[in-house]
Amino acid sequence: MKQVVQNYKSGELALLDVPVPGCKPDGVLVRSAYSLISTGTELMKVSEAGMSMVGKARSRPDQVAKVMQSVATNGVPATYRKVMGKLDSYTPLGYSLCGVVEQVGAGIDDVKAGDLVACAGNEHALHAELNWVPKNLYAPVPAGLAPRHAAFGTVGSIAMQGVRRGEPQLGDVALVIGLGLIGQLVVQLLTASGVRVVGVDPDPARCELAERSGAAACGDPASAAVEAAVAELTEGYGVDQVYLAAGGGSNQPVELAAHLSRDRGRVVDIGKCSLDLPWNAYYEKELDVRFSRSYGPGRYDPAYELEGRDYPIGYVRWTERRNLACFLDLAARGRVDVEPLISHIAAFDDAVETYQGLKDGELKAVAVLFRYPGRTGETQAEAPAVAVPEVKRGSGQASAAPRATKSPVRLAFVGAGNYATSMLLPHLAGREGVELSTVVTTTALSAANAKRKFGFADATTDLDAVLGDTSIDAVFVVTRHSSHADLTRRALLAGKSVFVEKPLALSEDELTGVLAAVEESGNDRLQVGFNRRFSPLLQEAKKRFGARSGPANLRYLVNAGRLQHGSWYLQQGAEGSRFVGEGGHFIDTASWLLGADPVSVYAVATSGNEDLQVVLRYPDGSTATISYVTTGAPGFPKETLDLVGDGKVLRLDDFVRASVHGPRRWVSSRLPKARDKGQNAELAAFVRAVRTGGPMPVPLESLVATTAATLAVQAGLACGAPVALTGAR
Repeated sequence: MKQVVQNYKSGELALLDVPVPGCKPDGVLVRSAYSLISTGTELMKVSEAGMSMVGKARSRPDQVAKVMQSVATNGVPATYRKVMGKLDSYTPLGYSLCGVVEQVGAGIDDVKAGDLVACAGNEHALHAELNWVPKNLYAPVPAGLAPRHAAFGTVGSIAMQGVRRGEPQLGDVALVIGLGLIGQLVVQLLTASGVRVVGVDPDPARCELAERSGAAACGDPASAAVEAAVAELTEGYGVDQVYLAAGGGSNQPVELAAHLSRDRGRVVDIGKCSLDLPWNAYYEKELDVRFSRSYGPGRYDPAYELEGRDYPIGYVRWTERRNLACFLDLAARGRVDVEPLISHIAAFDDAVETYQGLKDGELKAVAVLFRYPGRTGETQAEAPAVAVPEVKRGSGQASAAPRATKSPVRLAFVGAGNYATSMLLPHLAGREGVELSTVVTTTALSAANAKRKFGFADATTDLDAVLGDTSIDAVFVVTRHSSHADLTRRALLAGKSVFVEKPLALSEDELTGVLAAVEESGNDRLQVGFNRRFSPLLQEAKKRFGARSGPANLRYLVNAGRLQHGSWYLQQGAEGSRFVGEGGHFIDTASWLLGADPVSVYAVATSGNEDLQVVLRYPDGSTATISYVTTGAPGFPKETLDLVGDGKVLRLDDFVRASVHGPRRWVSSRLPKARDKGQNAELAAFVRAVRTGGPMPVPLESLVATTAATLAVQAGLACGAPVALTGAR
């Protein structure tokens, strides 16, 4: 299928061939009929992409701050690779469309194949022929509403949420500053609510359009006509609400808002304009400044948007989805008319030229639609379903374990997120004796990006085809945590060598399932991404520390820091606790340094489980204490480690420096260097094992013991007592 994409580094726009997205549970696969270009938000993004690196930095100071924090935590080289990887990737465009449901995922019962739906979301309602849309981000289109009008659903919801934030009442007078697409819709919604509207925009054509849509008067912000109209309609008191729907860097909108507002009026920011509020003007009138967050309550909440958890209507009357449905209803009943706003309808195949015309100013438009080839959804006829092969979970007969393979080793990646593309694939792309065969993702664009950047031979969303491909030697599982165990189990049963990023499992049942697959298939060719033991610096420090005869004590401080709001790591119900996801790294490192697997785990936490203390006991009496904290200083190193025993001390400072103190003192180079946490060496060892048929880099028993110890932390927190690891070596 085709999708509109942009490279944020170069500014290149392209209509790219990408794999068809899979239809996941709790959502629907939608074939686009019309999608709407946001001539404000999208063109701003397109313009930013054409800026120099300095210009990009100035336009996004929030992202610059994140980069500086990453430098402090991960070092310059790793941060540079991460940033350049993100910049030099195709990113999607679009967030408002209408289309026909082609396939319904498990858990969906409010629509069926062939139904017409309006869809929202800058990750789900993209300018693409097919999109997977979760259930809280689509709404059925009422009978009689044209699909091209339903494609306005998302921007209509944005305007509606802004109006709701203003709390207009019958008889109010409102000022709308900025008469672009959102401003025009705000005018119509206010008029439908019994509010008299004055519009402001420097473009006479837009002013005329707003007046035809019901505005009492419109004019240039510098003209006396606007002030005169406000004075006449309000008897000199000023408007009840001001809706800022303008963009750009001028501070004129907020100054005009203060000048024309009544005492204790409300100012609602919907667009993205300068907000240097003139203190005296806003203070003297005691103006109420409010922000409108996109489509409504639920926006930026993964539990609502991705997991489908609705907000009870008794507590949240108007959510994203209910706003979307409400706007569609108003349009279907003729209370809102979007037809006059449509300046241009372009064929989807002409998408790049259309964007270029808008960017260059050759195409003057309030709203532009893409019309997709084939069915337009103008009738709600039955649509053909996309054939999805049945997932097979094994025949019950043991499959042969992978054998040694001739060079090159053919690898498939399941998942191509940030970690895979910044920490794994750069070490594999171009490596002698390795062929990147296929990348599998649920979102088409991430697969296409990985194929382009790292040289995969193929990109797909069909996992079963990859597992059934006998030419593929090994599968990398680099997806979200909740899918690791099942994907690992399926790949083992398919006879593949498997490299799975941590964690291997989120529960004892999942771990048991993986081991059952090993037993059923006879295939134990498994490696978990516990990379720290492969770090050259830590390897050298362990060698310098030497053998020991008595027990040792290990202290590992992990200054994990707080997660950003919206991070999927916070979805503990689906993805497990943060420590279950990451803690295996540190337990594996401790066990490797101490030369054994733990026999018991004791865990305590501060209030709210923000900071953890995990004490591991080993067969020879050694102990390891892992302090996993999120409340430390961001500038402090992320990982520091001390190993003490036999009159010696090993010290590791965040994989930058190491030292050993004892009969002979050793200190690594003090010159700043990149943090090498072992990914390259780990991947080399895995590929070598696949190619030669030799042992996996880490024994399976150790991987299982580390996973069991990680899972035991949660049990220990629940019972408040040490948890014995029965059967531990």
